[in-house]
Amino acid sequence: MPGDEACAPAATTATTAPSVPSTPTATSALARAEQFIWLTARVLEQRRFAFHFLGGDADPVDAALGAYLGGDGGYGHALDPDLRGPLSHPLHTAHALRVLDGLGRCAGQRIERLCAHLARVSTPDGALPATAPASGGYPAAPYLPLQDDPPGDLLATGPVVGILHRNRVWHAWLFRATDFCWDRVENLRHWNPYEVQGAVAFLDGVPDRARAAVAADRLGRLVRDDRLVVLDPARQGAYPPVPGRAPDERLYPYDFARRPESLARGWFTDAELYGSLRFLAGLQQPDGGWPVHRGAWAPGSSLERRPIATLEALLTLRAYGRLPGPSLPGPAAPR
Repeated sequence: MPGDEACAPAATTATTAPSVPSTPTATSALARAEQFIWLTARVLEQRRFAFHFLGGDADPVDAALGAYLGGDGGYGHALDPDLRGPLSHPLHTAHALRVLDGLGRCAGQRIERLCAHLARVSTPDGALPATAPASGGYPAAPYLPLQDDPPGDLLATGPVVGILHRNRVWHAWLFRATDFCWDRVENLRHWNPYEVQGAVAFLDGVPDRARAAVAADRLGRLVRDDRLVVLDPARQGAYPPVPGRAPDERLYPYDFARRPESLARGWFTDAELYGSLRFLAGLQQPDGGWPVHRGAWAPGSSLERRPIATLEALLTLRAYGRLPGPSLPGPAAPR
């Protein structure tokens, strides 16, 4: 795929990555991250780390996630640290589904109740707003403005719809929500990098794989042409930051292609992707955790966000064979 450098080689579209042997450095990185998790993380992130990296059981993760479940079938209580208070917000639901997806537990009555909740809170076109209409006066990050009548948002809708499709969940609400995502993905011309992440999450799970591949190819070209991704971490200043966010907030190839089987993997050459992974590995801090590049707006939110960022970094690095232990396959795409 052509990029903003005319001489860039063609991107590799393989869905597997070369395995990188475990090294003392990689082992030390994981051990330092473990220490950081035990020192700083919420119970949920501690149990997720134990499940993904220490051979722990899924039940304790499920139990910890249940503490965020509301009586309306949605999730709240600052599951996403940028939205405080007990209210169920769609961004919390997206976070919860990513956790359940990692456990292989996106099924059953809990998901049926969740879909019924999503149908109740969706906009007339079937989309999910990023935040619930009634804020109740609870705090939220300034880049997630609370509105009385919030519009549908691909940032929230795309990941939810993609994960539900990938796990063969069927609900009447999904038909309208899927149509909303297709319309945004195929017709939107001006993108925010975080919207692109939502689009990738949708395209990686939606059943129509041929249509998804075509849409992903178009989106990848747009991402490169509009310089929405930092292709060379050594030249970060040459790329614009995310609009409306912190001055150093930028996204990298690993932020879009979290796993080698993602359609976004084909957007980047091997040199671009693996260069970004080396950059990601190098971001580990002396305390063992990874930094958060979002603007700091509340002490609690910043503290809770770092263990989440650390888990995401570790899972991405392992998916590409950059950490000890097996590179576990993700859920299969729908057929």
